[in-house]
Amino acid sequence: MDTIAGLPAHPLLVHAIVVLVPLVALLEILCALWPAARDRLVWLVLVLAAVTAALTPLTVEAGEAMYANFPQPPAVLQEHAERGNWMPYVGAALLVIAVLLALLQWWSGHGRATAAVVAVLTVAIGLAAIAAVIRVGDSGARAVWGGG
Repeated sequence: MDTIAGLPAHPLLVHAIVVLVPLVALLEILCALWPAARDRLVWLVLVLAAVTAALTPLTVEAGEAMYANFPQPPAVLQEHAERGNWMPYVGAALLVIAVLLALLQWWSGHGRATAAVVAVLTVAIGLAAIAAVIRVGDSGARAVWGGG
C-alpha cells in the first residue's frame, strides 16, 4: 500500500503506530500489574494489539515504497529505515503479550508465579516497545525535519 486517497501512506499510517504502540504497551503493563484493570481491559487490549500488529508491517511496507524514491538516501533516512524494519517484531511481541494476558485472565487456575512471570515479560517488552517507537520516530523526524 503506497498511497491512501492519493497521499503517501507511510506518513498517515505512522501516526497510528506512534499512538498505538505506547498505548498498547502501557495498557498491557497496567493489566499485568493490576488484576482489576485486566478484568476490565484485557479484551480491548487484545483488539488494540491485533490492530497494532497488523498495521506495523503495512507501515513498514509503505515506508519502503517511499524510501525507493530516493536513489541515494541520506544517512539519517537509512538509519530510520533500518530501525523501522524492526517494528513488525515489536507489534508481534505486543500481540503475544496481549494473548498471554488474555490467557491469564481466562485461566483462573494460574498461580502467582505465572502471573509474576507474565508481569515481568510484559513490563520488559512494553518498555522496549516504547523505546523502539521513540527511536524510530526520532530518526524519522530528523529525516523529515532535519537536525541529523
